[in-house]
Formats: sequence, C-alpha cells, structure tokens
Amino acid sequence: MSAAHLRLRLGIEQDRERRVFGQGRNFFHIENWYSVHGLIRGLLRASLLYERGRRNALNIRVREHTVHLQGLPEAFDGLRVLQLSDLHLDMTPDFPNVLGRVVRDLDYDLCVMTGDYRGKTFGPIEETLDGLERLRTQLREPVYAVLGNHDSVRLVPDMEDLGIRVLLNESISIERAGARIYLAGIDDPHYFRADNLEKASTDIPEDQVSVLLAHSPEIYRNAAHAGFDLMLCGHTHGGQICLPGGVAVMCNADAPRRYCAGPWRYHDLRGYTSVGAGSSVVHVRLNCPPEVTVHILRRGLEAA
Repeated sequence: MSAAHLRLRLGIEQDRERRVFGQGRNFFHIENWYSVHGLIRGLLRASLLYERGRRNALNIRVREHTVHLQGLPEAFDGLRVLQLSDLHLDMTPDFPNVLGRVVRDLDYDLCVMTGDYRGKTFGPIEETLDGLERLRTQLREPVYAVLGNHDSVRLVPDMEDLGIRVLLNESISIERAGARIYLAGIDDPHYFRADNLEKASTDIPEDQVSVLLAHSPEIYRNAAHAGFDLMLCGHTHGGQICLPGGVAVMCNADAPRRYCAGPWRYHDLRGYTSVGAGSSVVHVRLNCPPEVTVHILRRGLEAA
C-alpha cells in the first residue's frame, strides 16, 4: 500500500464515520443510522419473524456457479474459486464457527473474500480480527481479499499476518502448468470510493484472462470497459430481508437490480454478486438465505 493511499483511506474514515446521508455512491446509508436498527428489530419481533430470521441467518447454503470464459487457458479449465462475502464476523459470537464448519470440507483451489468483515462501520477491530483468525484456520491457501465499506484499512496488516493477501488497487498473476491468469482487487468503490481500476489493471496484459474482486457491483460498467473477464462482488446481501419470492425491499447499491444478486453479464464482462454469508444492521435473513459460492471456471462459450 502506498503512503498516499493509506493517508487517503484513513482520512476518509476519520471524516466520514457514522455519516447517514451523503458520501459514496448512495445518498442514504442505513448501516450508519444506528437509531433505526432497534426499530427494525422491534418490528420483526412484533411480526413474530425475528427468531425465524435469526435461525435463517445461520443456515448458510453452498452454491455452485459455472462461468465460461473465452481465452481461459486449458490448465485453468475447471478451476474452483470459493467466494466469501459480507461476513460481518462480529455481529454474533458464534457466527465465525458456524461459517468455518460450512467451508472447511469444501473442494476449491483458491479462496477470495469480497469485503465487509466488520459489523459496524467504525470503532474497534479486535472482534473482527478474532473472527477472521478463527475462520482462517478452516480455509486452505491461497486466500485473497479486498476491503468493503464496513472495513477499516487498519485491518490489513493483521489480515496479511493471517495469510490473507489483501489486494488494494493491484493485481497478481496465478500460474498453473506454465499458463497464467490474473487476479485484481480494488479498494471499496461504494462508500469510500477509494477504487482505482486503472492502477489495478496496469500490469495485466490485454490478451490474458483477468478476474476482478470488488466489494460492490456498482462499477460494473467501468470494469467491463477496462477489459476484465469476470467480476466477483457482494455488498447488497441480496436485500437480506425480502418479500416472498426473494423480492428485495432494498439493495443499497446504485446499480440495476439485475446486478444485485447472482450471475449477470454486461457486454463481455461476466459477473456474480454474492448475497453474502453474514448479515448487516440486524442479524436476520428472510426469504434470502445466506450463501458461500464455489465458482467453476470453464473454457469457451456457454452451451446454448
């Protein structure tokens, strides 16, 4: 991390903590309006949905998603990428252990984490780091990550000490049998707006397959025009509290709803927005089960 980026990120954190209106790509940030969190809990209790929602929040599903990429080297055909997103590890004490039991026996080649490890958007990071440490013991190497709108840049040194490689507007190459693809990651594009796609893609050759990790789907247009082949993101929670049929009441992202949950495509860019494994604001899920996702990369065009 450059000294300039560190100053930028820390400065924004200090200036913008707890701001409900303004800043970022959304005008309204419900996660920062702490007085309304109790109101939401009260309404859920009154409707007798609160306890069911809490049980749902711990019932994490494993999804598989196959994505076809033109130009994918043969050596990477079948590569399995585990995506974890929006963990909010300090929302409830037993959640890191529950998540660890879900992921410990999964079959994957590498793990990526697309932001929001902390429950609140400000304050101490020790509980979050404790949760990350417990989860990390259940994950195989390598593990890559980006930061979300709940995350302080102060997390980065300890995450890397745990063996989690944090990508802040940069890329790395992944090699297999003499072939390579590129994995890039950007800082939070939603609230901090500290993302820099140009810098992240500087070292990626134009003819190589590249995967972008971003916390939020809101930069899908820029990612497509920058030439990325696949974008993995989260942030929206798929709505978290949804109407029957999975219709989100609110997605909290400045993007069309078709980009706010599951697989999508924009021009030549394939994308996937995870609904997340954790919960924000209140630790409940209704009509929107939490998930971890195993992406399976395949060569060529998708079958008709």
